Amino acid sequence: MPALRTLLLVRHVKSSWKEADLADIDRPLNNRGIRDAPVMGQRLLARLLIPDLIVSSPAVRTLTTAQAIAHELGCSSEAIVVNDQLYAACPQDVLDVASLFDDSVQLAMVFTHNPPITELANRFSEAPIENVPTCGVLTVEASAWSRIDVATLVDFDYPKKG
Repeated sequence: MPALRTLLLVRHVKSSWKEADLADIDRPLNNRGIRDAPVMGQRLLARLLIPDLIVSSPAVRTLTTAQAIAHELGCSSEAIVVNDQLYAACPQDVLDVASLFDDSVQLAMVFTHNPPITELANRFSEAPIENVPTCGVLTVEASAWSRIDVATLVDFDYPKKG
């Protein structure tokens, strides 16, 4: 039986709203966000969830989250692939991105936004999930990237769970 493909769907950490005139895509992390990203990276490292591929929305808060978690996992920030389709994405956009991953990728991380991540959580979970909090990580498995639309949620972690 072929190995399952694992997808870590990560919602960006808490962002700052201090600069009211800043475009949504340019919002930085707030202090809680700066604190939460390394914590979640350490939890993933403890579970040996080291990605072969990291893909992020271009939003500052999302890309910064990806960089912070990648650092904790010992992955290069330069290896993060920015995909514009993940900003203002619907759930199907996120799945479309993942469905095109190369078969050599066993474990991938996608950094994206809400509400699509909560909608995907509910699509893959047997129990309802009201909200994936900031820096929440969904671990889903599928038989192949081309079948990611029928993945199964195997873990749901977030900073306050720990």
